[in-house]
Amino acid sequence: MFTGLVQRTGEIVQLRPTEAGGVRLTVRSTAFDQRPSPGDSICVSGCCLTLVGEARSTGEQIEMDFDVIEESLAKTKLGDLAEGSRVNLETSCTPTTLLGGHVVQGHVEGVGEVVRVETGESHEVTIRPPNALMPCITPKGSITLDGISLTIAGVDVSGGTFHVALIPTTLVETTIGDTKVGEGMNIETDIMARTVVHYLQNFSSGDS
Repeated sequence: MFTGLVQRTGEIVQLRPTEAGGVRLTVRSTAFDQRPSPGDSICVSGCCLTLVGEARSTGEQIEMDFDVIEESLAKTKLGDLAEGSRVNLETSCTPTTLLGGHVVQGHVEGVGEVVRVETGESHEVTIRPPNALMPCITPKGSITLDGISLTIAGVDVSGGTFHVALIPTTLVETTIGDTKVGEGMNIETDIMARTVVHYLQNFSSGDS
């Protein structure tokens, strides 16, 4: 489990095809406060991945390897990334972790398209998610975009879009400040909203 508070940004330094059809992804970043161990779960731009082997020190930086299967490449934006791409990183939380964002599983539900970026007095990004996710996207609710816990500023139900307003710290500390129109973003809706919608759609009779 994660909180959606990005701890580091990293750079993809290598993508190697694997015999299973996926890729071995190598990410370089500044060192975490606590060195990740083999088998640890790390959120990479919203995707929960498992650290393969030891994290290698390269001066003040570390390099980490992850195996990404075909399903993840096809269903998330990881399949569109290349060497040199930046990613958001967060180590998994513990029972004593301060939950500063919201409960994030690292299970990407779909890729949304950035349809507008406004950089005037406020920095806002408008996204068109897959239609199936719209019922779980609530004004002032929580959402995870590329691993970042954000508050939904507004929802256009008829237009099938929503937008988020970004503070300067988020723009500096994550990759979302580089977002451009037409790009994709990994989306994970709030698990509590998703659970309620799932129940109402599948198990509620509608009787009072």
